[in-house]
Amino acid sequence: MSVKIAIDAMGGDNSPAVEVAGAVAACREWGCKVVLVGDTARIQAEIEQHQTHGLSLEIHHASEIVGMHDAPSDALRKKKDSSIRVAFDLVQQGEASAVVSAGNSGAIMACGMYVYGRVKGIERPAIGTFLPNLNDQTMVLDMGANVDCKASHLFQFATMGSLYVELLLGKSQPRVGLLSNGEEEKKGNDLTRETHQLLKNSQLNYIGYVEGGDVYNGSVDVVVCDGFVGNVLLKVSEGLAVAISTMLKQEIEGRFWAKLGYLFSRPAYSAFKKRTNPAEYGGAPLLGIGGVGIVCHGRSDPMAVSIAIRQAGEYAKIRFEEKLATLL
Repeated sequence: MSVKIAIDAMGGDNSPAVEVAGAVAACREWGCKVVLVGDTARIQAEIEQHQTHGLSLEIHHASEIVGMHDAPSDALRKKKDSSIRVAFDLVQQGEASAVVSAGNSGAIMACGMYVYGRVKGIERPAIGTFLPNLNDQTMVLDMGANVDCKASHLFQFATMGSLYVELLLGKSQPRVGLLSNGEEEKKGNDLTRETHQLLKNSQLNYIGYVEGGDVYNGSVDVVVCDGFVGNVLLKVSEGLAVAISTMLKQEIEGRFWAKLGYLFSRPAYSAFKKRTNPAEYGGAPLLGIGGVGIVCHGRSDPMAVSIAIRQAGEYAKIRFEEKLATLL
């Protein structure tokens, strides 16, 4: 992987330990090139806990941190030497090709739009997340960047999601669905009904309204909704996965025959855990800005960070923003 990824090493809940461990894993596993942005002393102390000989790891100092409770504008006006802002500046200066951060998502959005600008024709960038389905995975967007949306925004989300899935996953004519409270055209609200008409008249492979369960049954590749609904869907999905795993564990531990059966079915349980583990999906691309930004969960573990770094490299290579501009 020839592109260099700038990592906001100070943004996550357990930074910089998680970011450093994830960067080391990405460099070792996939040959990534990484520059860790943040407090040099703290980052260096974490690097010394790993074997890094021969790995392409750099440190770029940033003296400030944007916290989860800071206003996004702080990253632009008050904390210009924050790890988030400096990471994006490195891309602007040609010293990196993409940014990965587990920090304040609002600040990531603000910095991305300020430094990269928006793709011409895109009113609102969106956060897209892959969720597992019975066959593969489903991209859902927006997942929280835009709580209040217009129909034109959702139409643009659909265009971005379809192109991203086509380029990154190699799916020709991805199936696009609009999340609603039923499949019938009379369902939904004013926003979904107006968006429905726009999508029906588009060149996208639009299959109509879809319900929450369709996100997981493999019947659709891209699901579009506003950021309020999308974020609720994401949090419910994460909570449900944890609840199911916990309930299975409780049932197995409480019964002898269940424990015996588990010994034979352990590979299946391990595979299930892997498919539903959010870390396996890395980060969420910030689509619609004029460059590459990957948003990770604040509680991301090293695996999630390492996969997000790989995603950023793959994203940078497909030149998504250039191809998107030709569609709008």
